[in-house]
Amino acid sequence: MSEQSDEEGEEEAEPYLGEYDGDRNNEGERHGHGKAVLPNGDKYEGEYEHNLRNGQGTYRFKSGVCYIGEYLQNKKHGQGTFYYPDGSKYEGSWVDDQKHGYGEYTYPNGDTYAGEWFKDNRHGQGTYTYKDTGSMYVGGWVNGIQEGEAELIHLNHRYRGKFLKGNPVGGGKYIFDIGCEQHGEYILPEEVKGEEEDEEEEESPLPAEPTWKAKEITKLILWAPNEEKAPAPSEAPNAGTASLEEEEEAE
Repeated sequence: MSEQSDEEGEEEAEPYLGEYDGDRNNEGERHGHGKAVLPNGDKYEGEYEHNLRNGQGTYRFKSGVCYIGEYLQNKKHGQGTFYYPDGSKYEGSWVDDQKHGYGEYTYPNGDTYAGEWFKDNRHGQGTYTYKDTGSMYVGGWVNGIQEGEAELIHLNHRYRGKFLKGNPVGGGKYIFDIGCEQHGEYILPEEVKGEEEDEEEEESPLPAEPTWKAKEITKLILWAPNEEKAPAPSEAPNAGTASLEEEEEAE
């Protein structure tokens, strides 16, 4: 689930290089709106200040990658959208050429992440939605990994608890749509140590996943409409009055 890096290369620093058609200041610097074709084949159209991309612009890599957004001194800075060749897309805040602040990322498989970023990593609070299942992780992230208090939401139930390195840990609870909850905790297995370490380092095994230990299941609370009972005949209004009139007529 890691984000695709800008592997197509750095945007080329372009003062006095390549073809340029646009505004210039009295010193002959690119200043204002202009179009440039860089020596490496990349293209830029947008605002310049003193030979640097500054303001709104569109940078097209020769590989097909495209960035549309704000610049500050030749770096992506502000709000912008980056389109990757595999169909993924990032739309949000940039600082010093990195995804930083709030942004939304759409992955090639249709998964999405909407939340906070820090230096190109998912970091802070965010929501990751899995397209195939519709499940959602809503909660904390640390350096691109699910970590902290969170809620994992599925079609007919959800889990609420704490996550560490992408796995649930410690106490938590499953909440089912039928109206009951299952409380318990996720327990990390003890590490199995080998008798002797080999001289050559072997490939480290995948970390074991924690196991769920249920402790309590709350009772299912059934809902029923609150219906008022009809009064009994003896409780009906004017019932006593009618009987008195019949007694007087009989007298």
